[in-house]
Amino acid sequence: MKRRKFLQNSSLIAAGMMAAPVFGKAGLSPNRKFRVSLHPYAIGVKINQEEMIDKAVEHNFEAILPVPNQLQEMSGDQLNAFLSKMKEKNLSWDAAGLPVDFRKDEGLFRDELKKLPQAAKILRKAGADRVSTWVMPTHETLSYMENFKQHSQRLREAGKILADEGIRFGLEYVGTRNLKIRARYPFVGTMKEMLELIDAIDLPNMGLQLDSFHWYCSRETVEDIEKLKNRQVVTCDLNDATAGRTIDEQIDGERQLPGDSGLIDLKGFMAALIKIGYDGPVRAEPFNAALNDMENDEALAATSKAMWRTVNLV
Repeated sequence: MKRRKFLQNSSLIAAGMMAAPVFGKAGLSPNRKFRVSLHPYAIGVKINQEEMIDKAVEHNFEAILPVPNQLQEMSGDQLNAFLSKMKEKNLSWDAAGLPVDFRKDEGLFRDELKKLPQAAKILRKAGADRVSTWVMPTHETLSYMENFKQHSQRLREAGKILADEGIRFGLEYVGTRNLKIRARYPFVGTMKEMLELIDAIDLPNMGLQLDSFHWYCSRETVEDIEKLKNRQVVTCDLNDATAGRTIDEQIDGERQLPGDSGLIDLKGFMAALIKIGYDGPVRAEPFNAALNDMENDEALAATSKAMWRTVNLV
């Protein structure tokens, strides 16, 4: 969620989005392994870890976001009861956000890295085995190679801590032109470049956080996804672009729920996920001001409707 500090959230939700969620699953592909997840904070819904279970069930989500600091606050009995309820409701885990700021000075990175082993241990204890973060595609002072070396070193250190607890680590590239020209020096902003960074980090638990919006803004194709292996994709965001804008005019903080504009080939995107056997979570992360302004249940219903409408395309 820290990327919000770089953005201004302002957009409109397409008409008719308030309708009740789509619950029918009869037409879903029998080969689908991914699960529709509730990431409440990405849609402006302020609920805690324990409340997520009931809201996920009520609005037909299949997975929920793990929040390490909230899990740490539970007693052993509370955690066991929580996990039993998750199992009873047939809910799985989404990917947790990386609780380390690696983008700024070395001192801050070192201070926050010290907290990661504890967060990783509670995630493992809870059975959550995926973490992800995003990479800014520019830097004001570091050249591409300087930034590449810094990211390789810092993310390798974080990745090793996560690997020790059996946790996979996904990196998201940002494809919007407005952020690619934000600062003086360009950096990783495409799938190909991110795969190069992951290869340089050289840890077996590393992979991609795919986002349909950044895939679209980077002018990537279904074939690009089909070249991947399931093990290379840690988590996945489903979003749509804003109507009336070209690819270069899209803004990172002004996205739509999947299917609201129809600009992105989400049918092809998801068919490719099915083809490679992707078995992780898919969730909405639209950074959408109108959605954020809704009451919790309105936003949850709108998001569920958009997600299942999109999943039902394949």
